[in-house]
Parts: sequence; structure tokens; C-alpha cells
Amino acid sequence: MSRVAYLGPEGTFTHQAAVEWVRSQGQHAAGPAAPGPSDRAEHPGGAPVELVPAPAVTDVYAGVASGDFDQGIVAIESSVEGYVVPSLDAIVGSEDVVAIDEVVLEITFDAFVRPGHGDLTEVTAHPHGLAQCQGFVTRSGALPVPAASNASACRDATVHQVALGPSICGELYGLELLEAGVEDFHGARTRFLTIVRRDRARDALAAARAAGPAQWRTMLALTPLVTGPGVLARITQAFGGGGVNLSSLITRPLKALEGKYVFVLTADAAPWEPAVRKVLEGLLAAGDSVKTLGVFPARGELDEALSSDHVPVGSVGAGAGADELDRGLLWA
Repeated sequence: MSRVAYLGPEGTFTHQAAVEWVRSQGQHAAGPAAPGPSDRAEHPGGAPVELVPAPAVTDVYAGVASGDFDQGIVAIESSVEGYVVPSLDAIVGSEDVVAIDEVVLEITFDAFVRPGHGDLTEVTAHPHGLAQCQGFVTRSGALPVPAASNASACRDATVHQVALGPSICGELYGLELLEAGVEDFHGARTRFLTIVRRDRARDALAAARAAGPAQWRTMLALTPLVTGPGVLARITQAFGGGGVNLSSLITRPLKALEGKYVFVLTADAAPWEPAVRKVLEGLLAAGDSVKTLGVFPARGELDEALSSDHVPVGSVGAGAGADELDRGLLWA
């Protein structure tokens, strides 16, 4: 029986993403309206799938690495809060785990209370959930209380707490709806990765390639041998000169090594494509260490034009006056 792990408890956004991923494989999955540790879905070929809640995201990675789980679903990036750092660090630091697919969910939060609740003095959710509902938290006047997950916040809510979470949590945990859609930014999305053991990735990707996706993305960890002026320019120029677009680039510190960093890049191509292979060969020849963290079909969700509403407040652009340039760029 195939086992797919996700960050529990039942009712998390990651649980919903796990259900969506199994459905995306072309078979029916038990919906999240009645989730539980014995959730069943149908995997390609008719084999049963068990959706298994894990207490922490590190347990998902460890279980996939050990072979206890066949796949894991982990949140990797929020369009509001950016990368999910524990998950990102886990995949960078894992020798035996790689991503082979992704799921993108639109994220919306409802505010729940216990029936017969008392004075509501606290608001509880995962830290990312609290950050995405700052407006509601502020006008509620209640103290924000971080929880391990949004679902656990709903499950464990006291009579003095407002719990923020997915809409399914109301039915799951016997809560009353206080207010729907309390997120600050409607249309926010979170990307979830499907992870497998590295020795299983080739077969999984071969099957996905046979299904015919035309475009791919590759997530890489690149650690330069020599750091200093020009190192980032050298790396980005290698991709640009090779005709490979980078859609994301961030840095993460190497643990216990002060001043040393790993670059996490996403390239809009697959590692088996000649242009990408040539770029990676050049980086290896330059002494850089390179690791593929994930390869997954590109579904277009990152290709939308950036709205001017999302440009940071105080930014300046072409045509800005002298005073605006001085203020925005500190040229004075």
C-alpha cells in the first residue's frame, strides 16, 4: 500500500494539498471533508493510497528518507510570506529526498470559535497564518498565539480563543464560524512539493515525462567554492549566457559556518535539457558544488505579470522626479 505523509493534524492546508496531488494523478481521492489517518485514495494503477498525518514537517522528510512513506507533501513557499524556511532547509540538508512534483493551493482563512465561548482574548494559528491575517488579529484586539499548524490551532482551541484555519476545520472540530475569509490578501497561494526518495525519483520523473508536460522547472542548491565580489554575478551570468531563465534565487546560510551560504535557485527548464546540463557542467568545472533539489512540471502559476499593487511601497521607477529618487534611493 502506498503511503503519503503530510503535516498533520487532519485538516491542514497540507492535508488538502495531499488530497489534491493524489487526485492529480488521475484517480479519485477521499475529499478533505472527512479526513483522518486512514484516508484512502486511489493511486495510478488502482493501488490504494493512505494519507498519513505527521506531527512535524521534519517527520515527513525523515519518513520519506527512511522509506516509511512513499511520498510526502510539504509546503515550500507562500505568495505572502515567502519560503517556508524549515521545509526549505530540510530539503537542502537532506541527502536522500528530492521533489518530483508540486501542488499550488489558493489559501483562505476562516475564524472559528467554540460553541458557548467566553471572552475571546486570544487568536491562534500557525505563525504564517497569523501573518496572513494581521488585519483581523489587530481589529480583534486579542493576543496572537502561535500554534504548530492551523489545524492544530482549530483542534485545540479553547473557549477564550479564536482559531484561524481552513474552512473544513469547522466541521472537523465542532467549531462555529465567527467570520469567513479573514486573510489580508485574497488570492494568496502556497506551493507544496511532492517529495520522494532520491533513488525513486528517476522512475517517477520518467513516468511524468511520458505523460507529456512540455515545460519543467528545476530547483537547485549551489554552493560556491570561492566567495567574494562577483560570485553571484558569475552564477547568474552562467545561466543567462546559457539561455536558461532563473525564476527564483535566494540564499540560505550553511549551518555552523559563519559567512558561508548556499544559493537556492529555480531554473525554468529540466536538468536533462542540453542547455541546463551545459550550465551545470560549467559550474562544476568552476569548483561549485551543485545538487538538484527538485524537478517538476511548470504549470504557469509563476508566469503571471507582476501587478503594480505588489511593488513595495516607496519604490521608484522610470520617470520619477529628483525628490522621489533622492528619497527612494538615498542618493542625496
